[in-house]
Amino acid sequence: MSELTSVLFAGAIALAVVVPLAWLARKSRNRAEAALAADTAGIRTVVADAVDISDGTAGVAIWAGTWNGLRVQVRTIVDTLATRKLPARWLTVTVTEPVDVPGTFDMMMRPGSATTFSNFDHLGHTLPKTAGFPVEAVLRTDRKGVAFPQDVIAGHLDIFAEGRAKELLVTPKGVRIVWLLAEAERARYGVFRQAAFGDTKLDPALIERLLQSASTLRDAINERKRQAA
Repeated sequence: MSELTSVLFAGAIALAVVVPLAWLARKSRNRAEAALAADTAGIRTVVADAVDISDGTAGVAIWAGTWNGLRVQVRTIVDTLATRKLPARWLTVTVTEPVDVPGTFDMMMRPGSATTFSNFDHLGHTLPKTAGFPVEAVLRTDRKGVAFPQDVIAGHLDIFAEGRAKELLVTPKGVRIVWLLAEAERARYGVFRQAAFGDTKLDPALIERLLQSASTLRDAINERKRQAA
């Protein structure tokens, strides 16, 4: 085989590899863009003025807007930490309005390995639970010796009975609920280590329910504080 033939042959092999890879990359990018557009449309059926404010962090999409006159945020997070059995896609819904509490109150269901969506592991003080909290819940705060209206909070945890709500975060800046949208397809992740979530879409009705739950809890905490004043 002449040198020219060898060069042409090598070029043909390289082209045969590069072209399909480029096609797959473009297809994946188009699919991701379509999924983002669908998520945005779904969110805007609930938060009409929602704007994508994502900062470019891989696997994280963030929207901000107003709902029922309240400032809110909706975000999705793909958690691919190696310590998880399967990657997960989380939905967080936050009412970013003032809450009359003395610090951070964080309730995590079945805490285990570290997560990408929460600072729960960095909170230094575990709170004793009063009646009404789920058995699987662990409560933590950033301030030792402060009191939270646990009876009020415990009375607004109905959404956690379904098993997919993972975290409730209450801070002076707002109320957040974290929800498990989906776990990655086991077969694809096991073979290709790709975190694919099938046809999982954001359900506007779910977003509405989570916003309503967070808003109702915020109102109840603030009302308790006003009554005590």
